[in-house]
Amino acid sequence: MCRDVVGGLSRATLRSAVLLLLLLFSGARRTKKTWPVSFPQEELRKRLTPMQYHITQERGTESAFTGEFAHHKDEGTYTCVVCGAVLFSSNSKFDSGSGWPSFFDIVKEESVTLSDDFSYGMHRVETTCSQCGAHLGHLFDDGPRPTGKRYCINSGSLAFQPNDPASSASKSTAEGGAASSSVSDGKTEL
Repeated sequence: MCRDVVGGLSRATLRSAVLLLLLLFSGARRTKKTWPVSFPQEELRKRLTPMQYHITQERGTESAFTGEFAHHKDEGTYTCVVCGAVLFSSNSKFDSGSGWPSFFDIVKEESVTLSDDFSYGMHRVETTCSQCGAHLGHLFDDGPRPTGKRYCINSGSLAFQPNDPASSASKSTAEGGAASSSVSDGKTEL
């Protein structure tokens, strides 16, 4: 009988407690299969650029100051490059000096999922798209008022929708740039 009871607890109870602790501390995460929207990996490899795929699907990070939206000032909405979910507004974008697009707030509380990230021997809060699970970046508590938050986001995880698409196309043409073309190589442009 003493082999079946340890410290007043049965082996079955101890086994259950150990399994529960392993699940809690193993870094278990939601898998992409549990997100409301999912895409076959083959489709994403064709549709996204290699950098977009690396960031959103492999939890990668672009080099600081290299992303298209690091110094982007146009007014509009930033969406998930994978599924198109609305994430951030240009009204909450600010220059944090970090080299990545930074926002002090999200459009809706349910837009972004937060999870603990213990990679590289440190604790951070990872941000992912709540719809498709795409890795976006990280959340820090060193942002400006009113939230004190800094969503540090990879440009490669974002697409941009201008508030007035017609004026953006006109502005581009007036500045000597080309207006948008319908010709595409099938890759999502940032």
